[in-house]
Amino acid sequence: MTTPDHQSPASRPVAPAARDRIYRSPMGLVGGVLVLALVVWLGCDALFRGHGRTPWLALAVLLLVVPLVAAFTLRPAVFAGEERLRVRNPFRMITLPWGELDSFRSGFSNEALATSGTKYQLWAIPVSLRARKRASHKQARAAAEAARGDRGGRRGGGLFGGGASLSAFGTPTPQAAPTGPIRAESDKIMDDLRDLHEKHGQAEHARGEVTVRWAYEILAPAVAGAVLLGVLLVTG
Repeated sequence: MTTPDHQSPASRPVAPAARDRIYRSPMGLVGGVLVLALVVWLGCDALFRGHGRTPWLALAVLLLVVPLVAAFTLRPAVFAGEERLRVRNPFRMITLPWGELDSFRSGFSNEALATSGTKYQLWAIPVSLRARKRASHKQARAAAEAARGDRGGRRGGGLFGGGASLSAFGTPTPQAAPTGPIRAESDKIMDDLRDLHEKHGQAEHARGEVTVRWAYEILAPAVAGAVLLGVLLVTG
């Protein structure tokens, strides 16, 4: 019995598609869970143990507040794949094929700019000015320490020369300098997205149309809660 040396194209296994990279704010997730737990606890207590109009007011507040808190803390995410970038903001889901993306911009917020000129804010990747300042201080400190090590090594100061350390065999070895710039976490993520755009932006499979879908699952209960709360306040 003989076996074929080559498989036909139809019988060859299809390589699995690469999974999207997912970027979210850990602090936003933690804060959202804590706030939601507090709101639900207080709201349910008023809903089931309150009297008169209190349960209706609690229901209206829950319908209004819970979707909004979830929208701004748990919902935001950025999904980066080989074909497109998906931006899930509090009230919208934007799908941007890499070929329709012009660039990224980082200032007081991180934004994706489409070739049409429309800009979309990346809620899941917030800018932290404090983190940028801290990274800048670390970079300056590392550069100063590396410079002191170089000067000490040239002068031969100390027992084995400044900036040196003992190896496993007791011989002095110079300390390694930082391999790259120290950056804030959000800036590192933006660098990753720029690399993906540069890699896939010209690919044929990264073409398509920019689509925007509103998050009605967030808007509908929030609007219902706002209407109910308004009616209760007016008629009270």
